[in-house]
Amino acid sequence: MFSTMEDLRQECLKCQKCPLHETRTNVVFGVGKPDAKILFIGEAPGENEDLQGEPFVGRGGKLLDLYLGGIGLDRKENIYIANMLKCRPPKNRDPKPEEMDMCIDWLRELVRIMRPQIIVCVGRIAAQRLISPDFRVTKDHGIFYNKNGTLMMGTFHPAALLRDPRKKGDCLEDFLKLQDKIKELGIEI
Repeated sequence: MFSTMEDLRQECLKCQKCPLHETRTNVVFGVGKPDAKILFIGEAPGENEDLQGEPFVGRGGKLLDLYLGGIGLDRKENIYIANMLKCRPPKNRDPKPEEMDMCIDWLRELVRIMRPQIIVCVGRIAAQRLISPDFRVTKDHGIFYNKNGTLMMGTFHPAALLRDPRKKGDCLEDFLKLQDKIKELGIEI
């Protein structure tokens, strides 16, 4: 167990638990306010994230930032963003279950230190791992689930929205529901 986010990050940067460490450029630990009450979790770093060492950069990250900004959230000021995996899978393939199993303790410890009130799972893979294996983004997005005292919601991955812009309105609705939930809970942004 770690006492601070920085201690956890420093240890994570040295991780060699799975073969992904052999091909990474950077460990993509996370970014944002370490004591934020809202945590966004994606699946794994892509090429841009691996190169820059920060989650959700590039075209998808810019789109996510637009949604965040639309409801008064900012990755540097009042939320935290991380991924299930801290290293990029080759060719941006989906994370393998055994890779997620080896990496999940970093995320569990991050959540323990942060104690977020709301976790937003960005994309199918994160939502299926953290909310329910039966989670279907097209059907279950925007619904809040109480998991051990933390509210969790799944929404669309920005990369999926870039491939299918017809889902952008649904994603906006999810972010508006998130905004309402933040107000309802009295979370100060």
